[in-house]
Amino acid sequence: MTGNYFSQDERFLALRLCKNLIMLSSNTLTHEDVRNVYEIIRNGIANDYFRRDKYGINPTIRALNTSILLAENIHADRDMIIAVMVYMLCHNEAISTDEIKAKFGDDTLKLVSGLIKISSLYKSRAAVENEDFHKLLLTFAQDIRVILIMIVDRLGIMRMINHHPNEKFVRDISTEAKYLYAPLAHRLGLYKIKSELEDLSLKYIDRETFTQIAHKLNETKAKREEYINNFIAPLKEALDKTHLNYEIKGRTKSISSIWNKMKKQHADVDDIYDLFAIRIIIDTPVKKEKADCWLAYSIVTDMYTANTARLKDWISNPKSNGYESLHITVYGPQSKWVEVQIRTKRMDEVAERGLAAHWKYKGIKSEGSIDNWMNNIRDILETSNTPTELMRDVKMDIYNDEVFAFTPKGDLFRLPAGATLLDFAFAIHSNVGCTCIGGKVNGRNKKITYKIKSGDTIEILTSSSQVPNANWLNIVVTGKARNKIRQSLNEQTSKNVGFGKELLQRRFKNRKIEIDESILTKTIKKLGFKTATDFYVALADRLDVNDVISTYLEIAEPSDQQNTPESAGNFTLQQPELEESADSRDVLIIGDNIRGINYRLSKCCNPIIGDKIMGFTSSDGAIKIHRSDCKNLQHLIQKYPYRCINAAWSGKIGQQFAVTLRIVGQDDIGIVTNITSLINKEKDTSLRSISIDSNDGIFRGYLVIGINDTKSLNELMKKIKTIKGVKDVQRSN
Repeated sequence: MTGNYFSQDERFLALRLCKNLIMLSSNTLTHEDVRNVYEIIRNGIANDYFRRDKYGINPTIRALNTSILLAENIHADRDMIIAVMVYMLCHNEAISTDEIKAKFGDDTLKLVSGLIKISSLYKSRAAVENEDFHKLLLTFAQDIRVILIMIVDRLGIMRMINHHPNEKFVRDISTEAKYLYAPLAHRLGLYKIKSELEDLSLKYIDRETFTQIAHKLNETKAKREEYINNFIAPLKEALDKTHLNYEIKGRTKSISSIWNKMKKQHADVDDIYDLFAIRIIIDTPVKKEKADCWLAYSIVTDMYTANTARLKDWISNPKSNGYESLHITVYGPQSKWVEVQIRTKRMDEVAERGLAAHWKYKGIKSEGSIDNWMNNIRDILETSNTPTELMRDVKMDIYNDEVFAFTPKGDLFRLPAGATLLDFAFAIHSNVGCTCIGGKVNGRNKKITYKIKSGDTIEILTSSSQVPNANWLNIVVTGKARNKIRQSLNEQTSKNVGFGKELLQRRFKNRKIEIDESILTKTIKKLGFKTATDFYVALADRLDVNDVISTYLEIAEPSDQQNTPESAGNFTLQQPELEESADSRDVLIIGDNIRGINYRLSKCCNPIIGDKIMGFTSSDGAIKIHRSDCKNLQHLIQKYPYRCINAAWSGKIGQQFAVTLRIVGQDDIGIVTNITSLINKEKDTSLRSISIDSNDGIFRGYLVIGINDTKSLNELMKKIKTIKGVKDVQRSN
């Protein structure tokens, strides 16, 4: 290994680390393994593939440190050490996966692939403080040994960066160690590594606090050691009188633990509750573990007053990660609290070196599969001298019912397996979900139906015109998304119902028709709607209100003649005195000179003098007069032909007729003024009401006018058409 890759100090350090690693792994690595790894690294350095990172960290030194820590702390197997040494070269494509498989086998390739896959997650640094990131890390790793490598590697690099010039880099690394790797180490039972990670994190993030506590501990080191010896001496004397094969260790708690207690108790170092920790480790068979631990407990509590409120019995009920120990806090000499931990040699081995006996988070439903995974790991730890070799067969599928995805800013979201891009949008925010039109997944456009994969980075695309529809309920799987979609649909329905009701009431009012709720209910059913809500929604969307009014009047007319119809022979029939000759049939003559005839002008078509008309006999003896072209009349003729009577005008009727005009024109307030002014100037013509709707520069107005006959009406319509801006004028039913 030549060139500028190694400084002189690094060269000597690398040689020393290599010798140390070979010695520690002599039982796991063969001479061929060592030679192959050496050749791969040497070629990588020579071809500039194995280069320093942007922070100046030498990857060879880092890999050697990590491998040694693995060998020292967790009895790493052959494949773990080789994977650590060659992973970076494979990531930089200096060596192919096929070459790794050929030289070292499938298991090494599996670990290298897991390390490469996990490294891809670090593009989203902001997510590491999220507890779900732990789960994503585990999901991506696919092998528990990959997680162990990541934790130990972080400890190695934390040891390397003391006084590194890039303060942001040091702080980022320390933050990850604090929020990600220390908790992972704790859950996996690597308590010694966990404590060191926390201490180093405090040192780099708050060096002043760390230094103050460290100096304080150094100043009182002799006194503390003397205190611990005085505390232990009578215990040893008492324990020696029993059959127990034991050893006692005394220590002051870690700096990070002391700092946490100082903050919690608002106290100085000298006043910290249970600052000291004494550990009694008993070498005894598994069958006698509980009995011997409780025997030691009785000796301690006979000698020192115990705080029973702080008894922690993790022997009878081990922690979820497999940790077993008996903790008691006692009142020692000089009125100081001392924590005593009692455990067996097996329990201590698990606590100090133990790989995770369990991985458990809050809120997970599939407890059965997790417990099986825990029991499998625990059996390996308790029965094997080489646990990591057996770990390769442990399935990492405890979170296969969840997926984890990032936003472009690095925020991490956990969703159930099968969740879609639309679920992700609603997970971000309800408004984002309701306006979602698609998204970009890892830079590629995807539809809202795309099913999320763990590790995806998703950017949601929205549109202000987008609204949820009922089909979305078939796309989403999360309860939040379903509830928000249903809520939005209900709001849309309520809004459409209100709009439909307003539209119907306005049109009925324009036509001077009073709404009868019973007839309207029949109308809704006849139009094929099951509920009034469905009817009003359709009216707001696609249903023509004029068709509704026509159907309503069809139902309303026969409702007046439910009894047996009376004969029309009782009415006086005269031959009309009209310019046009009548046909040979009887004709009902109506006008102001006609007496004895009970008739009404129908509101559905509003006939006026000059219209061709026909009468329809109702049960109350009245004749309803319709225009001959009235749609309702055509229906009545087909259904009740015997009730229809020819009719004609005899002259003036003594009153003005109400006629509705539909006008379409440009949306301009001046045009309305011109129309109303024109009508007011017309002789024997009056404006009774006006309603206008405008949209996109076009107005549609309905004018109800009082007029004498069709001749006057036609002349008025011609004049209105000449007004600038008017596009169309029609007589409306």
